[in-house]
Amino acid sequence: MQFRCQVLLSMEGDYYRTRLTHSIEVGQIARALARHLGLNEDLSEAIGLAHDLGHAPFGHMGGEVLDECMVSYGGFDHNDHALRVVGVLEKRYAGFDGLNLSWEVIEGLAKHNGPLLPLEGDAVLPPATAAIDAAWPLELDKFASAEAQASAISDDIAYNTHDIDDGLQAGFFDVSELGEISFVAPVLEGICTQHPGLEEVRLRHELIRRLISMLVSDVVEESHARILALNPVGVDDIRLAGHPVIAFSEGMRAHVNELRRFLYERMYRNRHVNRIRPKIQQVVSDLFSLYMENPDCLAPEAVALKGNQRARFIADALAGMTDRSILEDYDQMFHSYPYPKV
Repeated sequence: MQFRCQVLLSMEGDYYRTRLTHSIEVGQIARALARHLGLNEDLSEAIGLAHDLGHAPFGHMGGEVLDECMVSYGGFDHNDHALRVVGVLEKRYAGFDGLNLSWEVIEGLAKHNGPLLPLEGDAVLPPATAAIDAAWPLELDKFASAEAQASAISDDIAYNTHDIDDGLQAGFFDVSELGEISFVAPVLEGICTQHPGLEEVRLRHELIRRLISMLVSDVVEESHARILALNPVGVDDIRLAGHPVIAFSEGMRAHVNELRRFLYERMYRNRHVNRIRPKIQQVVSDLFSLYMENPDCLAPEAVALKGNQRARFIADALAGMTDRSILEDYDQMFHSYPYPKV
């Protein structure tokens, strides 16, 4: 995860967020929320740390291309792949595959964004989720625990704030443009009033710190109110509530959506990011096709696999690479020189 990008590729600079640093921030915020709300801190942090283990190289862009490659073989979904990583692909114990995780952690990874059943239309459960649920029922028609919900909203808090930080550092927008965001503007004004002439690097960090505090405080207040209204006597009451109990207030949810729209326009669809997209598509799709036709170039054990099994093996291998290693793999397989660079 250290060399898998969050938004900006890890080769573009050493100080942008990666999947690792993002996950650490999510775990920290999740633990803070759990402490304020009297939840299980270890469970919230564990789900936060593990929630992005299934991401392919190049972040969401790489995962989307891999899903297109796998459309005839069950698809690729990073949340589902996280379950495959912790349940199948990790080989740490003599007696079983996967990690030695509790049911509550697995449930939280599967359902931290909400129930997965009932399905709509022709939708089917992703393969890893379906396999784990068959062996260890995850109650996919119910909400996850309050700890998993705390982890999910911590993800929102972390990326919405640190993407402001990375966007400023990358030059996608400047501090003055953040004044267009209704709930950010008064925070900026307060900092500038209290600390006139503050250098930009301090201003940026102070802004992110205050925004995180504001978002966390809102979640704590709203969640306290929801828990009091529900008056749960056990975890099943949380799962059967029919709605999240850990949430932003209605007003803050509108503010967060406004911030997301700003980041989508100014950062996620920035010209610089868009120019990388076709290159990512070429790298991932070309390697997938090459290994489907020539599995012995990837691993000897892939040769005997056919159809879905071969495709899933290749998807596992590509998803397990870093931004750097998949580019090196592509370099070796498609450039004209006959041997890898030394």
